[in-house]
Amino acid sequence: MKTRAVTIRIFAFALAPLLACVAALAVKEQPMPFRSAETLNYRVSWSAFSTAASVQLSVVERRILFGWQTWHFRAVAQTLSPVSALFPIDDKFDSFTDSGSLETRQFETHLDELGKVSDQVLHPVPTDQKSRAPGASVIVQPGTRDALGALYTLRAVDWQRTPEVDAPVYDGKDVFEMRARRDGPAESVTVPAGNFMASRISVRVFQHEKEMATIRIAIWVATDQAHTPVVLQATLPFGTLRAELIPAPQ
Repeated sequence: MKTRAVTIRIFAFALAPLLACVAALAVKEQPMPFRSAETLNYRVSWSAFSTAASVQLSVVERRILFGWQTWHFRAVAQTLSPVSALFPIDDKFDSFTDSGSLETRQFETHLDELGKVSDQVLHPVPTDQKSRAPGASVIVQPGTRDALGALYTLRAVDWQRTPEVDAPVYDGKDVFEMRARRDGPAESVTVPAGNFMASRISVRVFQHEKEMATIRIAIWVATDQAHTPVVLQATLPFGTLRAELIPAPQ
């Protein structure tokens, strides 16, 4: 009898990951405007520098992570000469975002800034769920996105029908509240990649119900099928950063 009980436990343990994968696949997913292997490149201006940095956003893959069906997003940011001589930055961020709820399942930061290198892998766990990842977890509110996943969340919105979206955002250290809204009808926007009709989305950032007045974010999202972000602009205490979509490399 004891041998049979042990056998059942071993079988259940072996079957659990498979059942988790089946459950993840069974979750109803939202149709997304982006697709795997998509890559977008941006030129960043700051202060008097028209080409201060480069940013690349990519949808790396779809994959099952700890039983969750996820999107794997990646952002790579690098300062360029002559700014790199003053502020050498070479950062990479990886977001594993649940394909159904758009909650963050894993968030990685790989930073190389001013000669200091740091790496961290974080597992946010909503208060109404249990962790599936090994190691320590970060307890967050249900629906929490990471900063990169939040951008793709905004792309998933039909801004012609949804004027405002709120969500908690975890940046790797603190949790903020993102309040995004559409500012009027779509307008014509010209960037190096071409001319687009795009909706301007203003993003306000709050912490503990208090707005962070020194941060202003705006994203121009094209009305095309892919909901392409053609301009990303952030006004911060050290100046305004503006990223404009550039043509794909030949």
